Amino acid sequence: MKTFHCNRCSQRVFFENVRCERCAALLGYLPQLRAISAFEDAGEARWRSLHPQADGALYKQCHNYAVENVCNWMIPADSPDTLCRACQLTRTIPNLSTPDNRLYWYRLEVAKRRLLYTLAELGLDVKSRRQDPQQGLAFEFLEDSGDGSRVMTGHDNGLITLNIAEADDAHREKVRTAMGEPYRTLLGHFRHETGHYYFSRLIANNPRWLPAFRELFGDERANYGDALDTYYRVGAPADWQASYISAYATMHPWEDWAETWAHYLMIVDVLDTSTAYGIALLSDDPREPTLTDRTPVENASFDTLMKRWFPLTYALNGLNRSLGMPDGYPFALAAPVVDKLRFVHRVIAEAGDKSPASPPAQH
Repeated sequence: MKTFHCNRCSQRVFFENVRCERCAALLGYLPQLRAISAFEDAGEARWRSLHPQADGALYKQCHNYAVENVCNWMIPADSPDTLCRACQLTRTIPNLSTPDNRLYWYRLEVAKRRLLYTLAELGLDVKSRRQDPQQGLAFEFLEDSGDGSRVMTGHDNGLITLNIAEADDAHREKVRTAMGEPYRTLLGHFRHETGHYYFSRLIANNPRWLPAFRELFGDERANYGDALDTYYRVGAPADWQASYISAYATMHPWEDWAETWAHYLMIVDVLDTSTAYGIALLSDDPREPTLTDRTPVENASFDTLMKRWFPLTYALNGLNRSLGMPDGYPFALAAPVVDKLRFVHRVIAEAGDKSPASPPAQH
């Protein structure tokens, strides 16, 4: 993610901020500019943007910003909409009469907006169900009921359901440990489930990509229910690290794709952030990795991304260990996994009209 500054006082601010800590200016996100803007009160619940690219345009706060305090996106003042583009994607919110559910809703919306930012940076259009009833994206944030029935996080034809318990840090860590997962985050869930969504949009029934997909990930026509049962009964193969990004990716080609897609989005997001902060790795020791390339990630080749990614993860893990914390990047990317990530890169590059792409040669 890029860095942002208050347009009134130049204080560095973050994507989630609603007010500048230095000058107290109202802050809000402008999706058209993919930027945080400072605002001045223009009266009648309207706010004038101070962002130089906004030309003094007037905006209003999303209802979930002004009333619910779970959003910070702005809407053009003359728009008939009351919800921003991000909040329009949420079809069902948690029951706010339940303690902690508002906090969980806020955390879910923060993660969702970060995902939408990355997708926009990659040129991937996201339409709501209102804009595209057949293929639009929608989210439901649900909780387990008192009768013992459980909400399963998943994707179904553009509808992504998340169990709000995943927004409880203690619960999520307990599940992560029980499942033997090195990495489990809210943002990771959103990335993974949108992987399923974009498989249906970009790969399924696409003669351009489907043969290459099957060569790399396997035949998605394999029975999903049988694969799921086998995975939870037998587990992943002992040598899964040689070909897969995670144990769960071994379950079915759909899950392998979704896990790889999520990992690619993570790589792009972290590299984008490190570039925006000007992070460079320099060493007098030729044996140590260096990192000096600051090409915007949305314009970088896959090989360039990988050359930047590995040194950064070495440094990240080293810093975490110095802090007495687990590795920030607990993964090892085998050659087949890198090939799968390359395929995701090519699919996204073409879908986002970033550069010409073609399927990898079949053997």
